[in-house]
Amino acid sequence: MPNDTASSGRQLRLVYDGECPMCRHYVRRQRIRQEVGELELIDARQDKEARQELSAMGIDLDQGFALQIGERWYHGSEALHRLTLLGTRSGVFNRLTYRLFASQRRTARLYPLLKACRNGMLRALGKTPIGNHHQD
Repeated sequence: MPNDTASSGRQLRLVYDGECPMCRHYVRRQRIRQEVGELELIDARQDKEARQELSAMGIDLDQGFALQIGERWYHGSEALHRLTLLGTRSGVFNRLTYRLFASQRRTARLYPLLKACRNGMLRALGKTPIGNHHQD
């Protein structure tokens, strides 16, 4: 699935849970620096190929979103941290997320809370897990 839209020649893809309001809000507000390239947003619930690709690598999308930079995949708190570093500092949302997640250690400490909020919200909305890690 090569994508040459990134000006740097790197592939940038973010696979997230499109049924999670918190996740949708985050990915729609996140802005990537222009010189980094263009980030392709992929709703894991709508893209079976992406789910299968990540499952084959052992990445469980119910445990966090996945970010591809070039050939390398990042997952969960590491993906959030990397995405933050690629982002702009323009706008209140992006400045706030930079302050919170620019530190890898802080991101790792906060991520379990974010994941628990996401899972609670999905349960309250009656949404089922993505379940990619348990697919055939």
